[in-house]
Amino acid sequence: MTSHIETLVQQLDGKADESYDARAELIWVGADAIPAVIDGLPSLGGFGQLTAIEVFEEVGDPRCGPALIGLLDSDNPTVREWAATALASLEIDGAIEPLRRAYRTCLERATPPDWTESVGIRWALTELGARTPVVPPLTAHLRTTVADDAPGWPSAHFTEIINDLADHAQVILYSQLWRVDSGRTYGISGTGLDWELDWTAPWGHLVEESRTWSLLEASEAPTGDNIFVAPTWIDRTDLYPER
Repeated sequence: MTSHIETLVQQLDGKADESYDARAELIWVGADAIPAVIDGLPSLGGFGQLTAIEVFEEVGDPRCGPALIGLLDSDNPTVREWAATALASLEIDGAIEPLRRAYRTCLERATPPDWTESVGIRWALTELGARTPVVPPLTAHLRTTVADDAPGWPSAHFTEIINDLADHAQVILYSQLWRVDSGRTYGISGTGLDWELDWTAPWGHLVEESRTWSLLEASEAPTGDNIFVAPTWIDRTDLYPER
């Protein structure tokens, strides 16, 4: 059985169908497969490691914690991101300080705060209680939960939220639009505006630049009683964390 599990672990790096089948069987085996997956991680490429992370999350065995922490040092940014989010979703003890180090390293690489790795690590820190987003009173008041999987704000308040966040020195990174139909939530395409911030600029400039672009986005975004917006924003401490 052990050799079979080890073979399955190596197949995680195979072609899509082979990898998917190996993933499914390892999840079915469950906790008994976890030690072999952990041992096989260093020999896997990026695709195999990402699939192994999926196995860890599905099985939910906390023994994978040290291995996930080790993957925060991967050369592959997607592996680092997935490892970070898995640490949070599995509520791994001792993950906070490694995640903080990973986030500082991310900033030192000059990875923009709106890239998925940065977003993923911040989400993980937030989920583990190590980061508290700044939510101004008006923004908090206007928020509503329209479905289990998509809390957000009515699109009619998009402009108010942007100005409230900017007035409280928050930088808006991007906004996701959702449509709710019969209790189900669907992502919808935005305005297609392609904007990037100069992260070497002073914080106040970043705040106003993100306000300007976001207001333009709001002016072109679809509206309706069943359309909601979920902006993503950061505080100054997210760009300049304390050491």
